[in-house]
Amino acid sequence: MLIRETAESDLPAILRVHRLAFGQEEEAGLTEAILRDPSAQPVVSLLAMVDGEPAGHILFSRARLFGPEPSDPRSASPEAGPAAAILAPLAVVPALQGQGIGGALIRRGLEDLSRAGTALVFVLGYPAYYQRHGFTTAGRLGFAAPYPIAERNAEAWMVQMLGDDSPGKGDWRVTCADTLNKPEYWVE
Repeated sequence: MLIRETAESDLPAILRVHRLAFGQEEEAGLTEAILRDPSAQPVVSLLAMVDGEPAGHILFSRARLFGPEPSDPRSASPEAGPAAAILAPLAVVPALQGQGIGGALIRRGLEDLSRAGTALVFVLGYPAYYQRHGFTTAGRLGFAAPYPIAERNAEAWMVQMLGDDSPGKGDWRVTCADTLNKPEYWVE
């Protein structure tokens, strides 16, 4: 397996991977929209190739972290936190699922983000899967999702801290790219 950064010319292959993985158009359309969204930049977009064919894709887009309102009324805005990203979406073609491709894409993406100075990576997904890759429940650490997560799904909002620049526990609010800033994307 080869994992590489994507290029504009990879867009048809990326969209095909998402269509096959999810069996519908929604995730492919979301992926394309995030890739074209200036507020999502910079993105980390990786394509896994198996035997020369696209087998999986992962996308990380820019997120921002804001702390509580400042205690000094002369301050103009809440304190911004360290660099952050949101993992969404991750797709592996059905014939190759369960072979470690998704995990390899996650590891490579986290390594690339860490080298670039990203301190936190968030994901809304299946806890059993993402916990195997080092993610932990974000709400317990004081990181609120861009939209409220139903209590029954609170475990699905997760974070992985990549570096020493992580802010630690607190009342932090995560904001995302404009494309992801819709309530329907925050229902798990």
